[in-house]
Amino acid sequence: MKPLTKSRFKLGLQCPNKLYFTGKAEYANKKIEDSFLEALAQGGFQVEALARLQYPKGIFVDAENYEYDKAVSITKTAMEENSTCLYEAAFATENLFVRSDIVEKNGSKVKLIEVKSKSFDPNEPNSFIGVRGVMVAAWKPYLFDLAFQKYVAQKAFPELEFTAYLMLADKTKKATVDGLNQKFRIRKDTDPRKEIDLKIENADEIGESVLCEVNVDDIINAILNGSYPYFDGLSFPETVDLLQNYWIEDTYANYPCNHSACKACEFKTTALEEESGFLSGFKHCFTKQFGWTENEFEKPSVLEIWDCRDGKLLDSGKILMEDLTAEDLKLKPEAGKISRTERQMLQVEKAVAKDFKPYVLVDDLKAEMNSWKFPLHFIDFETSTVAIPFTKGRKPYEQVAFQFSHHILYENGKVEHKTEFINDIPGEFPNFKFAKALKEALQNDEGTIFRFADHENTIVNAIIKQMNDSPNFEDEELILFLKSISHSSKNSTETWIGGRDMVDLRKIILHYYYNPLTNGSNSLKYVLPAILNTSEFLKEKYSKPLSEIQITSKNFNNDHIWLHFENDKVINPYQLLPKLFAEWDLEKIEETISDIDTIADGGAALTAYSKLQFTDMSHDERSELRKSLLKYCELDTLAMVMLYEHLRYDF
Repeated sequence: MKPLTKSRFKLGLQCPNKLYFTGKAEYANKKIEDSFLEALAQGGFQVEALARLQYPKGIFVDAENYEYDKAVSITKTAMEENSTCLYEAAFATENLFVRSDIVEKNGSKVKLIEVKSKSFDPNEPNSFIGVRGVMVAAWKPYLFDLAFQKYVAQKAFPELEFTAYLMLADKTKKATVDGLNQKFRIRKDTDPRKEIDLKIENADEIGESVLCEVNVDDIINAILNGSYPYFDGLSFPETVDLLQNYWIEDTYANYPCNHSACKACEFKTTALEEESGFLSGFKHCFTKQFGWTENEFEKPSVLEIWDCRDGKLLDSGKILMEDLTAEDLKLKPEAGKISRTERQMLQVEKAVAKDFKPYVLVDDLKAEMNSWKFPLHFIDFETSTVAIPFTKGRKPYEQVAFQFSHHILYENGKVEHKTEFINDIPGEFPNFKFAKALKEALQNDEGTIFRFADHENTIVNAIIKQMNDSPNFEDEELILFLKSISHSSKNSTETWIGGRDMVDLRKIILHYYYNPLTNGSNSLKYVLPAILNTSEFLKEKYSKPLSEIQITSKNFNNDHIWLHFENDKVINPYQLLPKLFAEWDLEKIEETISDIDTIADGGAALTAYSKLQFTDMSHDERSELRKSLLKYCELDTLAMVMLYEHLRYDF
């Protein structure tokens, strides 16, 4: 049996060509190793476990992956009862197969419930279908997923009446108990779909649920009836038949390449993966459809252009950067800064010419930098948003600020890792302590404060709202300070611009600086290695021990050296952050419950904080996670210092 499952159906909706690559070990697949996806998946499993508690008499349909017949048989037997409730119920018909999160049968009526960790506001009337009657893009994959489930289940049991529901995280509900998130433990080396470790004695311990059940049957029926075609104007049954044939016959669909889908394609290979023998689905498509040879794949393409969303370029055959003109990019300069289209043209011109020198609007950059006041402060926040809140009184996906790092650069060039904050106390909402620590760190002078991107401003706004919404919070001075270093966000009920509103270094980069080594990315994780491989100043300074270069650190020894080289290139410092538990013996490692190897990106940091909420974690393991988080966050703010030094001393 090789059925079209719902996961393959969803993949086929993204791009039918992907059905040819998925499940084949020889094809590289980027989504398998994404730490953000892992963190999200774990949150999804926890939400599913919480949802099952609302249907406590449910029976898990216990069948391993690919045991399709067994799963269907167990489900069929249970559905013969007048009333039953199943977790992961299995339905199959005509070589189609789905497993549904929760199925409740009462007589001939069946509730089909898809559980998602996605947030939902029941007070928003146009969540799924917009005011113009168009399905909201963010919900489309979820609704078509559920439509496929109902389509298969209804065909398998035509005598029954299925009604479709979504179970979602309700943004208006508050947790009524502390530690709710940690009552659903994902254990190592187990299948979290059936082996979530529930740390509760009875359902009362979870308090009132933060989930809501939403009847979306009318929308699902409209999908099934063809009111919302997904692509090519096909009806829902026609879409299913098309994807089913591609999958069962193992046929490459040769579906036309699409700018957004190809840009985000997970079936791409790195050079190392190709050396190891992995195949590229992306290359397969472009070879088949455009006749590309290895020569074309070595050239930069339009899919690499920053913030380019023009699908017509691909359709018109303008695929390689060398084929583009200023007219193709609708070039529109802006005085005093690099415009969006100018930046795109810069990327194209430098990539085609293999010119790796940065482009800088030196005079405009210097004018901006001369407005900054010493000492300069660089801050970075680590935050968490989870579907199931950590603490009582908090809502799903409410911002939790648990850590910051703070470097100061003085006018004489000295760099000090001045302050850091981390809260790893299980069950404690850290935001107000976080804000007080931030105030203590930044209130002692009027120096300019820097962030990178909008995240820190967003978090400050969220904390201000939390303070205003807390009836017992009375520290108006703290709120005024937070406003002084921020500006109001678009959805704020009041408007302000602080006198020390944080300067966004990302915008400085966007307005005045382009480095070809970033390959168009403006993320700090890409900007840092680019500037380190560009700047002779940074190479010379940071290839020496901390004790020799006027830099203090709270987490690294004085003999620590930040820059190391391989084949004359700087190794990204994030790749050299220490591994967790490196000095522990195997027996002790096996006793850990965090299951994290290293903290070198935001997804790992988020996961680490979630694990730190475990009340039964040993002191040694908690200490190890804490030290790793502090080192990671310190590098984030030091990277901003390095960026400033590059802009100040290299131009």
